[in-house]
Amino acid sequence: MVGYRVAVAGATGLVGRTILQVLEERNFPVAELVPLASERSAGTVVSFRGEEIEVRVLHERSFLGCDLAFFSAGAGVSRRFSPIAAEHAAFVVDNSSAFRQDPTVPLVVPEVNPHVLDGYRGIVANPNCSTSQMVVALQPLHAVFGLESVIVSTYQAVSGSGAKGVTALDHEVRTGERHPNSPYPHVIAFNALPHVDAFDGEGWSGEERKVIAETRKIMGLSSLHVVPTTVRVPVRVGHSESVYARFTRPLTVADARRVLEDAPGVIVQDDPAESEYPLAIQVAGRDDVFVGRLRQDPEDDHALLLWVVGDNLRKGAATNSVQIGEIAVSQLADRGREAQYV
Repeated sequence: MVGYRVAVAGATGLVGRTILQVLEERNFPVAELVPLASERSAGTVVSFRGEEIEVRVLHERSFLGCDLAFFSAGAGVSRRFSPIAAEHAAFVVDNSSAFRQDPTVPLVVPEVNPHVLDGYRGIVANPNCSTSQMVVALQPLHAVFGLESVIVSTYQAVSGSGAKGVTALDHEVRTGERHPNSPYPHVIAFNALPHVDAFDGEGWSGEERKVIAETRKIMGLSSLHVVPTTVRVPVRVGHSESVYARFTRPLTVADARRVLEDAPGVIVQDDPAESEYPLAIQVAGRDDVFVGRLRQDPEDDHALLLWVVGDNLRKGAATNSVQIGEIAVSQLADRGREAQYV
């Protein structure tokens, strides 16, 4: 098999393992996989294409000979190792927040702004999971009607906090008591916490600040009015969002539905009379962004309401990363850099 030497840093985490799964599902041209993790996880194995591959310790020389590297090991690890990886690999796709607002680093959702990768090599930032699915739904509408402002409330699954979030939820459902190592300040089971990331001095959470800044950067709308409220809910996988979008041109629900049905990466699921609308439990394991509950503001023909749901581990992280990797591979092939691994 001719392909590429691909490193995955954070290969034993929830997102890292999902990256491996998506690479396999999409038949990504991996000739040699280099799974990397901390010393604590080194020596364990990950499964890829029917083989058990030993995880190596992440260090400065881990990326020698690599063509592409995926990072899903936290911002601190990314800040330290991504620039080192970029000295060897043509592309480094980083899932953390470390480089998202760096003006020299592209922040990419392939359905929205793949053009920013034209002729580029180096670190590419993967957006926050709640931002990714929202812009996939909004971009096609913006292209036709001109997006003016967005008010969004997110309902985010515990897997957005990694394995520790899932463990906390499962423990609390089983015992009725808060998990001693929960990543949340309150019980998450049977609850909803309007608290995702730390609060700043003005009462905004870090997650809310990310949604504002990342939406503007990805869509190329530096002055877009974005007002988010982010909420953690007791769902294992799948972020849901209530979106109120206002446009510069008038539109109807029928107009919006036609645009969304033709949009890449979007599935419209919208028949409330038959109780048909996107549900996190049904979207889990899927790569598309699902949109339903399309309604027009009864007092504003420029405004539309949408219910947007996506798998935060896949389109919100792993699948989006691999899609970026697919763009990178096409550019490497164009430059004649295809690694000859067999």
